[in-house]
Formats: sequence, C-alpha cells, structure tokens
Amino acid sequence: MSEFKKPSAAELDRMSEDELVELGTKLDGVEIAHREPRWPEEIKTRAEKRAERSVTFWFALAALLALAFIVIYIAWPWHYKGWQDDGYWYYSLYTPLLGVTLGGAILAVGIGAVQFTKKFIPAEVTVQTRHDGPSDDVDRKTIVAELNNSWKTSTLGRRKAMMGALGAGGALIGIAAIMPLGGMIKNPWKRHEMTIHGDGTLHTTGWTLASSERPDGLPAEKVYLGRDTARTFPDGHVPEGVGRLERLRIEDLAAGGLESVFPLPASALGDFHAHMESIHGARNSVMLIRLRPEDTARVIKRRGQEEFNYGDFFAFSKICTHVACPTSLYEQQTHRILCPCHQSQFNLLEYAKPVFGPAARALPQLPISVDSEGYLVANGDFIEPVGPAFWERKS
Repeated sequence: MSEFKKPSAAELDRMSEDELVELGTKLDGVEIAHREPRWPEEIKTRAEKRAERSVTFWFALAALLALAFIVIYIAWPWHYKGWQDDGYWYYSLYTPLLGVTLGGAILAVGIGAVQFTKKFIPAEVTVQTRHDGPSDDVDRKTIVAELNNSWKTSTLGRRKAMMGALGAGGALIGIAAIMPLGGMIKNPWKRHEMTIHGDGTLHTTGWTLASSERPDGLPAEKVYLGRDTARTFPDGHVPEGVGRLERLRIEDLAAGGLESVFPLPASALGDFHAHMESIHGARNSVMLIRLRPEDTARVIKRRGQEEFNYGDFFAFSKICTHVACPTSLYEQQTHRILCPCHQSQFNLLEYAKPVFGPAARALPQLPISVDSEGYLVANGDFIEPVGPAFWERKS
C-alpha cells in the first residue's frame, strides 16, 4: 500500500459512496477475492420471498415468546402451593414456563440472525493485511461509507416485515431480560399482615409471632421450636392433622448436638401447609445447639442477652450476617459455627461472635425456654435484625 496515493479532502468530498467503499478497502489493505449479492436488487424471486418469510418467522416467534414471558411473569399464579392445594399444577408450571419462553425467545433471535446472515448478507471472501496505529481522517470517512454500503447490500432496509419482527423481538427480549429485576425492588419497611414469614419488613421473622411487642399490636403467640421431619406425601393427600414439623423436648437433642428448627405456632399444630410456609421463610431457620455442661460453664454471654439460653441449649439464627448463607456447620471440638459460602467462623462460646472471615456481626440469638409440657419454645423474638447488615440497623 506504500505506492497508493491518498486523495485530498476535496477529492474525498467529490467521491461517490461506491468509490469511497473501494478506497476504504484499499486503505485497509483489504483484497476482495470474491463478492456476490445473494439476490438481484431489482427482481424479487419466489426463493427470496421464502427466505424473507423464514427469517421474519424466527424474529416474530422471538417477539411472541418474549411477550409470553412478560405476561406469564406478571399474571401467572406464582405463590407457593402444596401438593394438596388447589392450583398446585399451575404453580408448578411457573418456573418452567419462564425458562421456556425467555430461552426460546433468545434462541429464536439467534436462529433468525444466522438465517439472515446466510440468506441475505452478500457472499464475500476477503483478505486483509493487519496494521498498527490509529485510523486517520480518510479511514474514518471511508468506514462510514462501507457501513452504509453493507446496510444497502444486505437489503434489510427494504424488508419492512422482517425489520418490524426484528425490532419487536429485540425490544421485547430486552424488556423480558430486565423485568425480573423489578422483583428485586422492594420497600424494606412496607408492612403487610403478620404471618409465619413476618410482616414483610427486615426486622421481623416468623419468630416475631412470639414477641410481646408485635408490630401489629396483637398479643404474643406461643411458638414452639419445630424440627423438620422431612415427611412427604407423594400422592398429594395429607391426612387431616398431620404436620411436617414436630415439637422438641430437651431429651430429643444429645449433648454436643445441633438441630435446625423453625417457628411452629401453637395455632398451626398439625397444619402441613403452614409448616411448609415456615420452612420456606427466608429468615426463619435457627440452629439449636446443646453444649456439654463443662462447655456451658465457659460461655461468655452478650450484654442484655444473659437469659436467652435455657441451660445447655442455645439458639442462633442460621442466616450468616455476611450475605445470608446458611451457617449450618458446627465443630464440636472448637465450638466454631462455620459458613460454607465465604468461610466466616463464629465462636459459639462467645455469643456467636465472628472470629474469621468477612462477617462483621455476631449471629442473632433467639431467647428460648421450656413450657409446662417440656417442649422448647421461643421466649420472645430476636432483639436485633436477622441476616446481613443494612444501613438502618441499630446493632
């Protein structure tokens, strides 16, 4: 290319688009070995119409699937349903339908793009010599001409149906891709009715039902520490009065043992559906640990929480205070509670204080007691937020 003379600015202004394209290829060190349009520019053949319908079909299908995703995401019944509940079949289809529609839309756009490239972009074989350094004014001007020429020779501009399908598909897929982010936007202080999940705010859980200062103003309920029996009913029919959680007595847990427990209100005994709601509560899970008597004597209790344990029994939230992973690993010899996600460690003998890893706050302790029948119960609510730290927390 050293012998090639670059035109002046005045000469560039007088050049046609085709001349600029030819110039641009020469300046880029490109040699076009072969270039052939897919279809004649003036005559529209049946084969070309079939190709256009094929590509339009895939883009239109992508638009329809993306629209279906949006409708399903907004309108399909997604609240949890047990096997024995009405509407379980619709609930079970929610996630698969989201996957099929969004995945199908992306796949359809991909197939349409490949089909368009194979059937409408001119067949071209070129060889280019690579060079270093930035592009000059001539290169920048010619590349614009080359892009315009590529647009024209692709014939996409005169195929209105295909353009409409492509635009609709791209727009709807974009909307479908960002819509799930809307489900993550939530007012952390917007309250609803107090349930076994809490009232929707960050300071409440299912254990708040046992609080004497409930946000809804209602009296405290009796809440047992419920152990998950993993009981299932494959036929979908749960016998009347049979639950998933069961109450715990002191003798049910050996010294040095750990049991995951969930809030079990006295009003929900034998209610399988309510038990499943409790287990699925995002911040409900608690570790019940029974220390050996000699280890209990070494415990350093947190100020204001000296009466939260019951003898050798201590209950701490399973939700790591780093990013809410389940801290369900317990080393009896070192008395360390471990989080498997980012290796945070908490010292059980010192009010579950973090001693290693990124967690910066102790695991909240649940006050517990034993009722007159010998069952372990919550003696109130957590007095600090459960889970990761946030800016409004007071502890």
